[in-house]
Amino acid sequence: MAAVNTFQTTEKESLIRMLTRLTWPIVLQNLLSAAVTSADVVMLNSVGQEHISAVSLAGQYATILFMVFYGLGTGATMLCSQYYGKGDFRAIEVVEGIALRFSLLTSFLFSACAFLVPQLMMRVFTPDEQLISIGASYLRRVSVAYLCWGITEIYLAVLRSVGRVAIATVLNTIAFSLNILLNAVFIFGLFGAPKMGAAGVALATSISRLIELALAFVVSARSRDIKLSVRCLFLRNRLLFHDFLKMAVPALANDVSWGLGFSMYSVIIGQFLGSDMVAANSFVSQVRNFATVLCFSLASSGGILLGQIIGADRLEEAEHAASVVMKLTVLTGAIGGVLILLTRQPVLQFAKLTPTGKAYLSTMLLINSYYVMGSAVNTTLIAGIFRAGGDSRFGMICDTIDMWCYGVPLGFLAAAVLKLPPMWVYFLLCTDEFVKWPWVIGHYRSKKWLKNITRDDLF
Repeated sequence: MAAVNTFQTTEKESLIRMLTRLTWPIVLQNLLSAAVTSADVVMLNSVGQEHISAVSLAGQYATILFMVFYGLGTGATMLCSQYYGKGDFRAIEVVEGIALRFSLLTSFLFSACAFLVPQLMMRVFTPDEQLISIGASYLRRVSVAYLCWGITEIYLAVLRSVGRVAIATVLNTIAFSLNILLNAVFIFGLFGAPKMGAAGVALATSISRLIELALAFVVSARSRDIKLSVRCLFLRNRLLFHDFLKMAVPALANDVSWGLGFSMYSVIIGQFLGSDMVAANSFVSQVRNFATVLCFSLASSGGILLGQIIGADRLEEAEHAASVVMKLTVLTGAIGGVLILLTRQPVLQFAKLTPTGKAYLSTMLLINSYYVMGSAVNTTLIAGIFRAGGDSRFGMICDTIDMWCYGVPLGFLAAAVLKLPPMWVYFLLCTDEFVKWPWVIGHYRSKKWLKNITRDDLF
């Protein structure tokens, strides 16, 4: 019996070491991503509340676009991680090409709209003409970044799926660091550059994304197996295309549905609760992004590792690994909540908001100190563990019902019909993650997600 316990302990320690090796590069990457957005808010804080609010609203389109790329990247990751566990690099190349075709189409459509009709895009979120003008200037300049993003996100997702998270992190680190530096240059007019405010944030983003894309091609040129080339766009395999659609379409629908639903929360806040709530929500979003970095990174790394284990057909080991990931998720979610409480007073002192805005911010931070636990558990299960086994359909159904049959209607009812106080509306919006817990946790315990989705004799 002692020998069995020793084996289980050794296996668990090995698993945690592998998770740590995959997680920390993703943590750094996500921290830098959050730092870029926070740098926008911090630097625009000196320009004015209107610029913060406009960039916050215009940035919702980037959130939606990110959900599209994340969904496509997830579809690629689900297949690529399992085929990597199987040792089939040809299948990985085909899947990469399929994902790139979809992402390029999407990024082109968003880029064209941002360049041609930015005012119309802003009117979706606010009737305020000043915010529309500032946001339109931002969207037109960030349109170039949308195009670059569509290519790099897929390539980096494939690199992560085969365990090369460090390379993806290095590229993101360079791009994000440059983004923050250029933010300062164009917002404050350093080194002779014009003071551009919100438009400077967009210009900095586009330049940094162009450089990141160039570096991705450099990495591709030096890689022996995972390439970023025009050739992969034309690779065809009927079975892999079918599998990609089966995995990616529900994941994409899930992420876009959730992203659009979460953007509707911004519509509710912007249209019915006023500019003070919009500005306060901008700060809350940044604090929450930092607080959830560790647990969301764990969800990504756990999904990659589980996919590789399942692809190698070691299902019992995968079940044990999922249990370890879940326990670590609860721990990191609790740490995130504590971080929000610890940073509450410094954030309130720093934020240049009206007295009403600061009062909103104080309460919203308290609500988010427990809300992050709901996000941590659901993200790890739906976007990490379930998708590692090729199960993206459950998350699509669960999140769509939760957002569009519960969260969004409840928000509009509370704000537009009942006209409840802003904090009551916000509190109700932040119940969405906990409502779906019984179904999500129940699906995890059923083990229906635990499947090897690879095929033999593809070519």
